[in-house]
Amino acid sequence: MGPHLGNNLVNLGIQKQARQAMTELGLDFDDLLDEEVEPGLGNGGLGRLAACFLDSMATLELPSLGYGIRYEFGILHQAIEDGWQVEKTDRWLRHGNPWEIVRPEWTLQVGFGGHTERSRDASGRERVRWVPAKVANGVPYDTPILGYRTHTCNTLRLFRAEAPEGFDLERFNRGDYWGAVNLKIVAENLTKVLYPNDESVQGKELRLEQQFFFVSCALQDMLRIMRTQKLPLSSFHEKFAIQLNDTHPAIAVAELMRLLVDEQDVPWAQAWEITRKSLSYTNHTLLPEALERWPLDLFGRVLPRHLEIIYDVNAGFLDEVRQRFPGDHEAIARMSLIDEQNGRAVRMAHLACVGSHAINGVAKLHTELLARDVLHDFHAMWPDKFSNKTNGVTPRRFVALSNPRLAALVTEAIGDGWVRELEQLRWLEPMADDAAFRAEWRDVKLENKRVLAAQLRRRTGILTDPRSIFDIQVKRIHEYKRQHLAVLNIVDLYRRLREDPTLEAAPRTFVFGGKAAPGYRMAKLIIKLINSVAAVVNEDPATRGLLKVAFLPNFNVSIGHRVYPAADVSEQISTAGKEASGTGNMKFTMNGALTVGTLDGANIEIREAVGAENFFLFGKTVEEVDALWRTGYRPMDLYEANPRLRAALDLIGSGHFSAGDPWLFRPLLDNLLHHDPYLLLADFDDYVACHARVDATYRDPERWTRMSILNSARSGGFSSDRTINEYAADIWRVKRVPIRLLSRSDVRAGVLQ
Repeated sequence: MGPHLGNNLVNLGIQKQARQAMTELGLDFDDLLDEEVEPGLGNGGLGRLAACFLDSMATLELPSLGYGIRYEFGILHQAIEDGWQVEKTDRWLRHGNPWEIVRPEWTLQVGFGGHTERSRDASGRERVRWVPAKVANGVPYDTPILGYRTHTCNTLRLFRAEAPEGFDLERFNRGDYWGAVNLKIVAENLTKVLYPNDESVQGKELRLEQQFFFVSCALQDMLRIMRTQKLPLSSFHEKFAIQLNDTHPAIAVAELMRLLVDEQDVPWAQAWEITRKSLSYTNHTLLPEALERWPLDLFGRVLPRHLEIIYDVNAGFLDEVRQRFPGDHEAIARMSLIDEQNGRAVRMAHLACVGSHAINGVAKLHTELLARDVLHDFHAMWPDKFSNKTNGVTPRRFVALSNPRLAALVTEAIGDGWVRELEQLRWLEPMADDAAFRAEWRDVKLENKRVLAAQLRRRTGILTDPRSIFDIQVKRIHEYKRQHLAVLNIVDLYRRLREDPTLEAAPRTFVFGGKAAPGYRMAKLIIKLINSVAAVVNEDPATRGLLKVAFLPNFNVSIGHRVYPAADVSEQISTAGKEASGTGNMKFTMNGALTVGTLDGANIEIREAVGAENFFLFGKTVEEVDALWRTGYRPMDLYEANPRLRAALDLIGSGHFSAGDPWLFRPLLDNLLHHDPYLLLADFDDYVACHARVDATYRDPERWTRMSILNSARSGGFSSDRTINEYAADIWRVKRVPIRLLSRSDVRAGVLQ
């Protein structure tokens, strides 16, 4: 979510007054904002996207609830020790949370494990009763979500797990002190930590329990609202449009069916109609390993009734498949909700597709690839279900709040309407040709770079030159995002500067940030490589003043407030066909950074919007990537044929960046030389050539500034307001509900009645 105070002041329209008031009290407004602890909710870009959507729904006056878990400890606090990521506890609630309101009167119960019992009711209809082995209470905590200069205040409702009985006095008196508190510990583990390491069976089980806990709480809360408002269950899909944010909440299909059929006595056919009309599914990934699969034994152990429901749903669905594709037994095997081929498992993406009335991707290319590859069979069966909803980000937080200098310059030039209607940034285009405006734009960027340079010095001890190119890559650490391709370019530049002291190169500051999943060893090794290269490069006299490398630990929204405004270059270098969309690319573009990127995810649409001449393109296309694999890709051939590539890899392999240890980075190098699943070696030459173009362009400050202004001016289509308007019109079919404040005369006239 990011810290709330600054964002709320912006949305209330009182940021300027608050800043003035703090100044008059002798307080530093920015230091005060920095005191707020960032909520430890959400995992990377997908979670941040949800936060942007909440901001936009409130701004667009769409009544909405955001549901999730109130984690006691956030994803992780990343420390860097000896260059390695070390996971520390993110104790974001240690001082409490002043924004939340606890709602104990709306506490719900969620079951796990156990067994089911069957019986017949008076009319002879079979009834199923789930008898859970354990139960946890879900206690809601509400956080207000304010719209920008509207009277709408929506709700983020997070659930905390508690034991129904926190302390067993009888066991305690018998001397069973552990047993007296065991149920409390087991229940509260559900909401203890965001995304536990799931390498172990226990970790996998806890993650599934977390997903079910928040889904069940959310759906039960919706049914409570239906009862409170005395609405018939037959209108549930008219009251609630439920968006599944990737496969993590896909169990909602089975849980809504259970609640309707088992708990509310709704006939199966009617319940299935309500479920499909209520749910819609956003897919956020093209990586097969990210499409959740739960082994049947684990799933059945945790959610026995839901597995029965999934079997029943699957039986009816496969009958549909047989009618649609008669005789195609392979299609049945591919589309079944149960994977019978690779260890029997529940396919959660398939469940989401079958149980939803709409399916969407999050960038044009991503949606095309979903239809062509990942969800091809479902697209063939239900082409009308599919649509594209390109992601967006909120300009309130990522420009108005995080970049006040640029916001003031833009507002002075075109007024403040752009904060709500980001397309108004188009009015800046003529000013790209105004030399005085370009000079002001450069001054704003330079001051933002000074702020980041000070942050880098405080957090890393590294001194950087704000007049150098600030080349930045901040995102989750993953092989497909190719942070190590950027490192290969740094190593190549470092080697050439050492060998040729006369080499002309614009001074560069490379900044990395991002967390690796605790169990992702290769990602952690990439972080170690970045820090090891930094330690050598930053101290080498041959490159001092020309080349600096820094890794910002514990990257989060708060740090992003400093990073996005300061960037000259935005690194968006994933292998074509791997990144669903990206949202960091949009934040950088809004703030006037120039993108070095592949034709992947929303990069394609950013390039179309800002103009190919204002975008640094490199790398193989999706079609070229596919062709390379079809014809037999051998990365070792490239290593042997390319002296610059070989020299960069050999320098790493020699131990130059690892205190003489040639084995430290061997797993990374072996993976590149013998497998290279994300085609770093295939794109290396083009990437290096692209950076040469960046270098040459930066040497012409007037040209660079013009490109920067045009990137920002043409970024209006990447506001999350545009995205939410599309969801509202095409999928949810909801309209704005403006709220007006009552005047005294209204009250006197009896409007309250």
